[in-house]
Amino acid sequence: MLLNITSRADHLPELSLWPTIPFIRGQDLCQYQDAYGQSRAQQAQEFSRELGALLQGGADPKQSVELLETVDKLIQQGRRQATSGFGMDMLLESSFKAALDRIYDEVHPKTRHISFFNPAPLNELVRELRNQKRQGYLDASLLKGLNAVAWGSYSYSPGCKGEVVAALHFETDKGQTFNFQARGLPESVMHTIASQAFQQFQKTHFPSMVTYRGQKLQLLGSPGAPIGEVSAPRKAEHACQSIQARLPTPGEYVFLSELGDWNGGINAAKGLWALSKERIWAPEMPHPSPVRTADEIHGADIRYVCVR
Repeated sequence: MLLNITSRADHLPELSLWPTIPFIRGQDLCQYQDAYGQSRAQQAQEFSRELGALLQGGADPKQSVELLETVDKLIQQGRRQATSGFGMDMLLESSFKAALDRIYDEVHPKTRHISFFNPAPLNELVRELRNQKRQGYLDASLLKGLNAVAWGSYSYSPGCKGEVVAALHFETDKGQTFNFQARGLPESVMHTIASQAFQQFQKTHFPSMVTYRGQKLQLLGSPGAPIGEVSAPRKAEHACQSIQARLPTPGEYVFLSELGDWNGGINAAKGLWALSKERIWAPEMPHPSPVRTADEIHGADIRYVCVR
């Protein structure tokens, strides 16, 4: 799968994904565990216990051995039939797309940072679907600007309970790699991976540039972490000054909270946040004012971000 990437920040791309995600089947960990989960001695002991139970129940010795061998063959045959069919890659791809769209519909961010784009003519798509083929059309003119690849892998998980271990990988020509993995039933495992990918690419990454009252406001985070924590607002103010920045104003905290984690802002609607001049923004303490002095609040962690 090819991706069309436009830089959103210096370190994180926006992704426009090619509609086909190839999934490679890996080692069958269910069969592997069956084969190597026990030593030969343990397997022999288990077979002896099962045979002994049948003999104690009055079964004929020869028929008991044949019965155990037949049951084992039927189990192996059923597993081979379940894993030999085609379509697991289609299921994983389709469920990933559906889960990702559902997350975007629920959160509804202003700008979508992961999307799918199909440049193939519609008649080509219809022909491939009619022939039960996957979308693979790619014209040389479409390669311009495509600078990343993405692919997936899956394996039947140990335990033999119908689960798969699925992974999704993104690699850009700048050397960036993004990898997501989850374990679960085939019809639901990609929802976990879609959630991981959404959080990775949609959440605010610093620095984040937003427009506040017609002016550009750069959200820098803190010097050592995206969201800093201090015991006093003056420490946060000094930290921001060390990177030639400042603490947000109460109005800026409100605006950044309205943007939220998925639109370039932060979630500052709860907790305590540092303000300049030894003050604290306490949105959950609106009366008489959410702006409090440091003397009013003791023994609490105060969070902060720096802006410029």
